[in-house]
Amino acid sequence: MRYETDVLWGLSNTNCNNTVTSYQQGFFLAVLAAFGFSLKAIFVKLAYAAGDVDAITLLALRMAFSLPLFLIVGASALKQGPALSKKDWALVTVVGLAGYYGASILDFMGLKYISAGLERLILFTYPAMTVLLAVMFLGKQLHGRLVLSLVLCSAGVMIASVGDLQFSDSHGQVWLGVGLVFGSALSYACYNAFSEVAVNKLGPRKVSLLAMLVSIAAVQLHFLLSSPVSGLVQPAPVYGYALAMALFATVIPVFLQATAIRHIGAADTALIGTLGPVITIALGWVILSEPTSAAQLTGTALVIAGVLVIKRKT
Repeated sequence: MRYETDVLWGLSNTNCNNTVTSYQQGFFLAVLAAFGFSLKAIFVKLAYAAGDVDAITLLALRMAFSLPLFLIVGASALKQGPALSKKDWALVTVVGLAGYYGASILDFMGLKYISAGLERLILFTYPAMTVLLAVMFLGKQLHGRLVLSLVLCSAGVMIASVGDLQFSDSHGQVWLGVGLVFGSALSYACYNAFSEVAVNKLGPRKVSLLAMLVSIAAVQLHFLLSSPVSGLVQPAPVYGYALAMALFATVIPVFLQATAIRHIGAADTALIGTLGPVITIALGWVILSEPTSAAQLTGTALVIAGVLVIKRKT
């Protein structure tokens, strides 16, 4: 399979030598990908602070800026593999609506009410929920590690939420934000669990691109039905943060992660991705001046432990 990421960065022709091994390259790329994905919540928070922009408008801008970048790099994937049947289109549509539309809009809405660190922490419960959905609907076997992972992740989120409650004037808004981002994690877990069928038939590149196109269309339709077009008129910093989010927290991390998987495999890349919540908490503290607490750090440790438990099994 040809990897479009290699075209972008010339990594496919990089020879391993005595100083930099293929694994070291993959490890470095996986860390960069985790860092990029962690920037998303920071850019959303900065955009909210820069102008009177709501979640759907900001998401519409992010998707609009992401579309040409994805098409330039991944359009060739649409010409590969078998033609899509009506059943394939239905599956890809459901997957796209769950993964890139539903998960994104709920996430952006939740970030109105909770810190970037807590948001990233809640999102990171999706691996355990993915396995749980596979057990419930796809005939996968229930095992003790799943139960332990769910307990650790749930306990971690509850404990970390205490940190946000300590620094909030409205506990109700914090719990609303927690619920919205939890819904986002569940939506993304649905995407992961049910995309397997489509990926096995059509390939990961084609499914990812088609799902992204479906979600972009859904986001723009949502915006047109719910907001005036004049809502797209925003201060320049909002456009800057939306563009930065599209480039540095969406497109580039996706391709970095894909190349990292080629070098070190999906399992090790996913494990390195557990750095995400820690990175977001650190960035939230440095860039957004978000306070940190012992409760948040304890919750983070528990969620990461829960993710590692489930990753070891899968």
